[in-house]
Amino acid sequence: MTFKELGIIDPISRALEDKGYSEPTPIQQQAIPILLKGKDLLGSAQTGTGKTAAFTIPILQRLVEGDPPKGKRKIRVLIITPTRELAIQIADNIDTYSKYTDIRNTVIFGGVKQHQQVRKIQSGIDILTATPGRLLDLINQGFISLNNIEHFVLDEADQMLDMGFVHEIKKILKKLPKERQSLFFSATMPKSIIELSRQILGDFERVKIAPQQTTAERVDQEIYFVPKQNKVKLLVHLLKTASFDTVIVFSRTKHGANKIVKKLSQAGIDSAAIHGNKSQNQRQNVLNDFKDGKIKVLVATDIAARGIDVSQLSLVVQFDLPNVAETYVHRIGRTGRAKASGSAIAFCDIEERPYLKSIEKLIDQRLPVIDDHDFKEISAEAKAAQSAGKSPKKPRINSGRKTNPRRKK
Repeated sequence: MTFKELGIIDPISRALEDKGYSEPTPIQQQAIPILLKGKDLLGSAQTGTGKTAAFTIPILQRLVEGDPPKGKRKIRVLIITPTRELAIQIADNIDTYSKYTDIRNTVIFGGVKQHQQVRKIQSGIDILTATPGRLLDLINQGFISLNNIEHFVLDEADQMLDMGFVHEIKKILKKLPKERQSLFFSATMPKSIIELSRQILGDFERVKIAPQQTTAERVDQEIYFVPKQNKVKLLVHLLKTASFDTVIVFSRTKHGANKIVKKLSQAGIDSAAIHGNKSQNQRQNVLNDFKDGKIKVLVATDIAARGIDVSQLSLVVQFDLPNVAETYVHRIGRTGRAKASGSAIAFCDIEERPYLKSIEKLIDQRLPVIDDHDFKEISAEAKAAQSAGKSPKKPRINSGRKTNPRRKK
């Protein structure tokens, strides 16, 4: 199938050809016909599936084929995204796909002075890509009106909620016209995301692209069954006795991430946390230090699962198993990039066993279990032996005795 077979008009098709895009990805094949009809859409797809083109291409086409603006251009498309980096990326893609049209777009985000952003908006634009905070700020100052929005896109919704933007999103929704096309994209679909989607979408269709399993097959994965109270001890032991250049440790909560950093510091291990309570500049500074090798251990909530691209990342540690199986794939996707191999370790306490079952079903693998360690629940006799002077065993990462060896079903 080609883009022309999907009904994409010549100016946009030419731009796609210039970019080297010949065949639409699965999400583009499914989403573009729905969006060209003007339907609302709930999309579930991970980063790297061609999601941005799936929604920007049909929106551009509808603008081109619609009535030309009379007088000064007014914002007709609003795309909300959680981070500056993603906002810039989306705006760049729109520039690429629209280069043979007269569509104008710009991007706004916080952390920089607003003067140049305001000037572009005042010159007249059709499409605005924005982060929530800067958008509301400029609305409150009277520089932006959402009265003419025809197409609204909320991208990376789960990441948006994890960063604490739910109140900002609800404020923005109240300012949008009721008659509009709405698109809602999220990599995962927990209950909170489903509830938010009901507030945004009208009569919608749904597109779901399953996570790519090649990452799970490429990454060398292991799991430790360990009680919750011993997880930090096991993490410290692994980091001190095994050789890794760069490590990302995933925590389920912001409070948990801060606590892990504190415990690692007490053990003499330098680390830093990145999560939604950190400002954009703080997050960027931490990421830069991590990429530059100034810190080797990054403790993150899932805000970072789709936002970090570090070459030759040594190890991903899932301190808490996610309650959404797809998130596990996103996390281990930080290592084993492209054709490289990688390593991923997960900790699992008794309450997380159901999560593990869902994960193994999704990736179609049984995770190898490392049970030769001294941080699991042990008998009174074993505790007595340890107190008599037995030292902890060195962790057997990527080697040693494992139960439940990896198998394909």
